[in-house]
Amino acid sequence: MIKRFFLLSGLCMFLSVSAQKTHTVTKGDNPYNISKKYGITIDELFKLNPKFKDGKLAIGDVLKVKGGNSAPAKLPSSSQTGKILLQPKQTIYGITKQYRISETDLRKLNPELDAHMKIGEEITLPLDSIKKYGGNQAAVTTINSVESAVEVSQPTNTKTKIDTGNEKSTSVHTSSGQDEYATYTVEQGDTVFSIVNKFGVTIDELIALNPDLARGLKTGMILKIKKLDAAYTKKSGDALSVVLMLPFGYSTNETQYRAMAMDFLTGAKLAIERNAKNGQKLDIKIVDSGNEDSFKNSLTQINPNNTDLIIGPFFKSNVIDLLDFTKTQKIPVVAPFANSPELYNYSNLIIIETNDQTYSDKIVEEVKTVYSDQKIYVVADSKKENANYIKANLEKAVKNANVTVVNSAADIQLDQNMMTGQSAPVIAILASDNDNVGEAFSSRMIALSKEVQGMKAFSLYPVPSFEKKVDELSQASLVYLMDRKINAEGSFEKEILAAYKTKYCKAPGKYAVIGFDVVNDMLARENKKGEIFKQMNKVQTQLATKFEFVKSKTNGAYVNTGFRVIRLVP
Repeated sequence: MIKRFFLLSGLCMFLSVSAQKTHTVTKGDNPYNISKKYGITIDELFKLNPKFKDGKLAIGDVLKVKGGNSAPAKLPSSSQTGKILLQPKQTIYGITKQYRISETDLRKLNPELDAHMKIGEEITLPLDSIKKYGGNQAAVTTINSVESAVEVSQPTNTKTKIDTGNEKSTSVHTSSGQDEYATYTVEQGDTVFSIVNKFGVTIDELIALNPDLARGLKTGMILKIKKLDAAYTKKSGDALSVVLMLPFGYSTNETQYRAMAMDFLTGAKLAIERNAKNGQKLDIKIVDSGNEDSFKNSLTQINPNNTDLIIGPFFKSNVIDLLDFTKTQKIPVVAPFANSPELYNYSNLIIIETNDQTYSDKIVEEVKTVYSDQKIYVVADSKKENANYIKANLEKAVKNANVTVVNSAADIQLDQNMMTGQSAPVIAILASDNDNVGEAFSSRMIALSKEVQGMKAFSLYPVPSFEKKVDELSQASLVYLMDRKINAEGSFEKEILAAYKTKYCKAPGKYAVIGFDVVNDMLARENKKGEIFKQMNKVQTQLATKFEFVKSKTNGAYVNTGFRVIRLVP
């Protein structure tokens, strides 16, 4: 039986190089030595052979390859090349970045280039690139009759290893030459492919940063993943390091959530500037979290050992990925929109969005206080989850409750008094957030209130007509729940609205309001490093949002249960 395998270590068997277009796998072959043999990158090899992209090869497999690498690349007659001496810590990847040359071209100029490069080894490069980008590392010899020799100096690198325990984590490698990397400690069961998929890098990039991979992947290895933003280095002092993860989609060229992210950011910036003016020391980093598929790549922009608070991302699956990424440091993570029972087990998570179950429980409580043997109608949405939940809990909370779930407000009918034959009022509940369904509900409540007194109406959500038809709906004693409603008469609210209009020349949109409220509330709680979880018991109302957090369970997430009850009184 032929075993399929993928190894980045072991004996590499090299055959004579030719300009053939295919390669037949023999014993000892692996993607790394095959790509090296033909002067192409591993990623290029997989693009030519997509069915082998998992890296598993069997003896006899035939792979498409490009031409051979038996001679250096031909350069234009006017071009000259020179050589540099390899310095400590230099890698193939580092050379390509410094000298603005592709790895393919570098390998064409250096057919014998190996991942196990030795200090002092000569590397051939275009002379113009050496002169332009070499700095102190100038050419030691040149081709085409150009000669020079200079001393080469290189900064001495130092490493700072951050202890992260036994759990999977990303730490930071710092050097005096401003080289700082997101790193990953290999655990048992990891593969090269699982690592590149986790961080959204290519195999070539991973190998270029980690030449020792050619000897094999080993548990405990610390791999460089990606160079960090130079502006986001380890800082001292008491400034609060905050990361905002927003789905702009610039890295993936997607615009689906960009408008929402930009609107959120305008409100967030206003909150940040306001707190900074009040004396709070802040260090803010904004990360493009991309879409749900590309999110993991954005994690390499975060230094978890130097972050005090993360606000975002927006989507549940991304929140889970982030919580896994930061689980060693237990950084407070704020989820502005994601709310799901799957998230309730994370003790360092703060969930902003009040869930429908909280609203439904409040509606059941409100109905129970006014119930007097009336028939109850619940207008459902297409899923009927909230409606069925309300029905089940009313039947438990109210004795002999007669509850009917309907699909349309038109199905709500007045009851008939069996003794007098006259119409009797009913209780109606709106359990849909669809505006059209809500408008129909408003019209039906107004019409029935004109026929009979004593109607009672309730809604889980606000509807535009609720504020437009206050007098008519008050005849049905409408009670509805809402959040994110701005009290335009409040002094604080007037101040923030004026500041936003001055800054952006418009009123804040929905997501700008959320951005301000979330960031302002969290910065108020995290007024000192490590203080946020000690302040979660405070009930605070920002521009439009009420924040009232409770623990979902012991050692579980903090979940916002805040909302406002609006009562229209006849």
